Amino acid sequence: MKEEQIKSPVSFEVHVSRMPQKGLPVVIEADEKQRAALAHEHGLEAVERFHAELLVTAWKRHGVKVEGRVEADIVQTCVVTLDPIQNHISEKVSGLFLPEDSKLGRLGFETGGEMLLDAEGPDSPELFSGDTIDVGALAEEFFGLGIDPYPRKSGASLQESPDEKDEPEEGELRRKLRALIEKS
Repeated sequence: MKEEQIKSPVSFEVHVSRMPQKGLPVVIEADEKQRAALAHEHGLEAVERFHAELLVTAWKRHGVKVEGRVEADIVQTCVVTLDPIQNHISEKVSGLFLPEDSKLGRLGFETGGEMLLDAEGPDSPELFSGDTIDVGALAEEFFGLGIDPYPRKSGASLQESPDEKDEPEEGELRRKLRALIEKS
């Protein structure tokens, strides 16, 4: 029995067998519910905007190439002050997909051979089964790569003097920390 994958909140499946010769342009604009699900999935306070523009084209014989850009406006928690801060994501999206039964997808694996990968080069093609690929999930992957793992409010420093008058009360800090822990 094949394990079913969890769908992306911005899932958009493309039928690769019915693609136009010049490619298929795809625009994904997340609605409020999708943005809330993205925020939850990625540990963000909010996703205020998620927009992806992709072009899906045929690649080699049965492969599929996806290129484009994902843009988003997000609200994160500053790792120093615990205040909400706004960030903008703009990531180039690029991916290659091959059918499971493709010879290109099996090269190097049939005979136990080695596959050489270049860390600076393009990613290896992903394999898919059936006649659809989820380009929304690919856009979400690149969205996730664009999230700053340690967002910091401009001017925030870990080495503030202890007699700062702007320092929040200890009770307020504990409340904010508890709220963050409950989110995760």
